[in-house]
Amino acid sequence: MSRAPALDPAIAARLKRTPDGLVAAIAQQYDTGEVLMLGWMDDEALRRTLTTGRCTYWSRSRREYWVKGDTSGHVQYVKSVALDCDGDTLLVRVDQVGGACHTGDRTCFDAGSLPVTGAAGRPGAAEPASRPAAGPGAAAGRAGAADGGH
Repeated sequence: MSRAPALDPAIAARLKRTPDGLVAAIAQQYDTGEVLMLGWMDDEALRRTLTTGRCTYWSRSRREYWVKGDTSGHVQYVKSVALDCDGDTLLVRVDQVGGACHTGDRTCFDAGSLPVTGAAGRPGAAEPASRPAAGPGAAAGRAGAADGGH
C-alpha cells in the first residue's frame, strides 16, 4: 500500500495552524467576490483541494474529510487559493454550483446583518452596495497601522 503524497513542504511551512492542526478557509465566488462560507482545512485537505481542483474540508464535528458537493451536488470548483499575511487563513476562490451553505442557501452569511451602533458604524447609514476593488498602492494608506494581526 502506497502512502498518499504530503502537502508541498514549502506550502506547509507557511501555514500557522490552530492547536488542532487546522487553518480557516474562506470560500469566495471568484467572479463576484461574494463570500460564501468558512470551512476548515488541515494539510491533507489543502493538498486534496490543490491537486483535485475541488474543495475538501475537515469536518470538526464528524472528524472526517468532506468534498463540497459530493452529497449535495453543490460543488466548489477551485480557481485559486491564497494564504493571508499571517499564514492562518486561506482564501479559496471558487466557482460555486448551487448553494454553498449546508442549509441550501447560496451563502452562509445571509442570516441577517448584526446592528452596528459604534461611532465608526454611523448608525442608520446604509452599507454601500459594492466596494471598489483595492488597486496597486491601496495598502499604502494602512502601511503604518499596527492592528496586531488578524
